[in-house]
Amino acid sequence: MSIATLRDENERLKALLAQTQAALSEHQGALAASEEARRRLEVILGELRRDKFGSKSEKLRPDQFHLPLEDVEIAQGILDAAQERAEKVIQGRSRSDPDDRGSHRNRGCLPAHLPRVERIIEPASTLCPCGCGAMTKIGEDVSKRLDVIPAQWRVLVTRRPKYICRRCSGPVAQAHAPEHVVPGGLPTEAAIAHVIVSKFGDHTPFYRQAEIYARQGIRLDRATLGNWSGRACFHLQPIADHMRRHLAMADRLFMDETTAPVLDPGRGQTKKGYFWAIASDDRGHSGPSPPIVLFRYAPGRSGAFAEQFLDGFGGSFLQCDAYDGYDRLTEVVRPQGPWTLVHCWSHLRRRFVKLARNSKSPIAEAAIRHIAQLYAIEAMARGASPDIRLAARKEHSLPMVAALKSWFEKQLSMISSGSTLAEDIRYALNHWQGLTRFLEDGRLELDTNPVENAIRPICLTRKNALFAGHEIGAENWALLASIVATCKLNDVNPAAYIAETLEAIIDGHPHSRIEDLMPWRFRKASSPHQ
Repeated sequence: MSIATLRDENERLKALLAQTQAALSEHQGALAASEEARRRLEVILGELRRDKFGSKSEKLRPDQFHLPLEDVEIAQGILDAAQERAEKVIQGRSRSDPDDRGSHRNRGCLPAHLPRVERIIEPASTLCPCGCGAMTKIGEDVSKRLDVIPAQWRVLVTRRPKYICRRCSGPVAQAHAPEHVVPGGLPTEAAIAHVIVSKFGDHTPFYRQAEIYARQGIRLDRATLGNWSGRACFHLQPIADHMRRHLAMADRLFMDETTAPVLDPGRGQTKKGYFWAIASDDRGHSGPSPPIVLFRYAPGRSGAFAEQFLDGFGGSFLQCDAYDGYDRLTEVVRPQGPWTLVHCWSHLRRRFVKLARNSKSPIAEAAIRHIAQLYAIEAMARGASPDIRLAARKEHSLPMVAALKSWFEKQLSMISSGSTLAEDIRYALNHWQGLTRFLEDGRLELDTNPVENAIRPICLTRKNALFAGHEIGAENWALLASIVATCKLNDVNPAAYIAETLEAIIDGHPHSRIEDLMPWRFRKASSPHQ
């Protein structure tokens, strides 16, 4: 082959190689663009899934960490049982012999107040196999296990004997019939309290309760359970009214709202209402006032409802999120002056957590770390007096907040103004005054978590019950939920409280002493029998 031919072939191969490389580059560019589009779609899809099905909080509750561990522990239990069985077979022990290795597990978890039911397991024979006669007891092995009796209903039979004098045939003597929430009806006040707490405390709607009771042979439809709860609601109204008066005297309040689907008569559909939560919680600075939460229903989310619910309240500070409906409260004409809004760092942090999770933004991750430092300072000062808390904030938090604002402004000048990150930073800077008010008063909190934690059970009950039957039902729902939630805030057994409070009200407890019936005055929950 000639040199010219080889040269031509070489040029042709070079041209083919260049063409192939160009095509490869083009394909790689298209692949990169496709991959970027796929990543964007995955982020959008993941965000939609989390918004629809995931937790609304960026922070996992402690009990959520146990969910995956429970499956592991079940599997470990199976392995332990198999290993124990194998050891018994290998060592030739009887299946009934105690396993010394595990006999003391959880020994300290059996409270002393639980009733003890003893049983004695005697050998088949206590006669000596050698024919010596009866053997002598020299000791015993004792094991304790936790047993359960399913929630047991019982029938209370009330007899009212009648007496008459047989000599003079005078009037008949008989005790008056006691008053009940349901006159002449089936339930005791304790049974009604159980139904209420099951729904508004344990998130079990009436129809599910009816199914549970049916398994014990008790036929109660959900309409009956609802009627009982409605009657209790009527008698408990003075309790909720007095709780509102307490809230009206608080100088600082928390407020939040959540949706409440309500049936719309005539349309066969639901309309969106809202539960508004108003809370007072001074435990963060060891204040003397008891924690209280009051739920109110409104057909909308307008700030006019917030103004309506706070009418007559004498507080100065309202801790809330940055929903612009609350802004009108800063212009309300009151003897105390307009409300001062204190905004929530948790809501700001939530924005950056969502961004960091979706886009892995290093700026968002840095913002989360900065905000975490503020929470660390708050954790150290929690429970201290307002003066001590304020001094700690002035010394440690104030310089960090000032530096964080400068850092936000610098980052905002370096990133695209249309990005989500820029939007989140502008959110922080636009609400900076409300976010930094905690530096002015030691009674203020860094976030609105007290009211968010109180409103979370409403969301669970709403999810399980789907919707309220009508707006009046939603108002009753709010009243009963307020009492149950306030009991929980005060570490009071809500079932015991509601049962005894209903009995006291039915027995004629004077309204002038309604303060004695408040949840924070109820101390039976401290008893182990409650």
